[in-house]
Amino acid sequence: MKKPSKDQNLNLHFETRALHAGQAPEPRTGAINTPIFYSSTYVQEGPGKHKGFEYSRTHNPTRDALENCIASLEGAHYGVSFSSGLAASSTILSLLKTGDEVIISDDLYGGSHRLFQKVFTRFGLSFTMCDLTDLDHFQDLLRTHRPKLIWLETPTNPLMKIIDIKKISKAAHKVGALLVVDNTFATPVLQNPLKLGADLVVHSTTKYLNGHTDVVGGAIVTKELFLYEELKFLQNAVGSIPGPMDCYLTLRGIKTLPLRMERHEKNAQAIAKFLESHKKIEKVLYPGLKSHPQHKLAKSQMNGFGGMLTVILKGGMKETTRFLQRLSLFSLAESLGGVESLINHPARMTHAAMDPTHRKKLGITDSLVRVSVGIENLEDLISDLKQALS
Repeated sequence: MKKPSKDQNLNLHFETRALHAGQAPEPRTGAINTPIFYSSTYVQEGPGKHKGFEYSRTHNPTRDALENCIASLEGAHYGVSFSSGLAASSTILSLLKTGDEVIISDDLYGGSHRLFQKVFTRFGLSFTMCDLTDLDHFQDLLRTHRPKLIWLETPTNPLMKIIDIKKISKAAHKVGALLVVDNTFATPVLQNPLKLGADLVVHSTTKYLNGHTDVVGGAIVTKELFLYEELKFLQNAVGSIPGPMDCYLTLRGIKTLPLRMERHEKNAQAIAKFLESHKKIEKVLYPGLKSHPQHKLAKSQMNGFGGMLTVILKGGMKETTRFLQRLSLFSLAESLGGVESLINHPARMTHAAMDPTHRKKLGITDSLVRVSVGIENLEDLISDLKQALS
């Protein structure tokens, strides 16, 4: 099996790696951009004698460049990319076997809940939900359960909880469990879970890494060779790979990731403060606000607070729907992390597949909306919010 080099230029600064990691100029022509290798197969000099590429489900030069770049940004040695974030998640769960237990954060992307509870339970995996901000409850679970995997997001989707990666990692490893962190919201610009003890980091590259709302993709990174070898085997065996054009577009998006995240965060921080003081808003959930219950933890394990925030309006479904329909610059759509501002009603959109009782218990109500703040002019964004709330 081909193994990527562990030398990922980790001595270079993040912004430089975003532009160059895994992306040397094409040797034959000197092309500065990684070419889009649209070839399904590769000519061999003799049976089994090739140049590292034999079939594009197994390896593709454009995909290799993307995988090495994302690994470098996360401080990992190995990266594996997929056709979607959920394809990446499915591959991690395929590391397990019938009877294995998984502890998951109670607040997760609705698609992840659906995958766990409605697909992988069919194959004999069991999932126990836990509020992982409650470390005492988590420790109690570890006394009565024997999980093989702990799965969390931080910040969580959509309630923006911040989970202590170091403490969860330490507790997980004591019982022999692997820790998976979905780093989609924070991105490697703002958070590096592997440095905090995570074993695997998963991304929906659809979101901030690509950043332009024109690609669906996913990725997993790790420092561990044994995990990489198994993930690479599964990637090849199952075949849920991204195409070379998707890899190229994601690489192109990553080049501006540090700049985009700076603007996303600047806008989100200002909008969170504006909304928190508005008479029609009950609550704003944003880790950059001092009112956030895990604000101090966010400051300690993140390099910034990101572009995502959640808002709870006063009133119910009617008032919330009116607000959403009056917006102009904030487009009502699923997904997040693109350059344009998006707004989403989780109860009827991204989390509609979640059990309604659990959704209500979490606090994902008819008055809750999730906002992905884009990089537009801040005054224009606030003006749009003002008129929609008027």
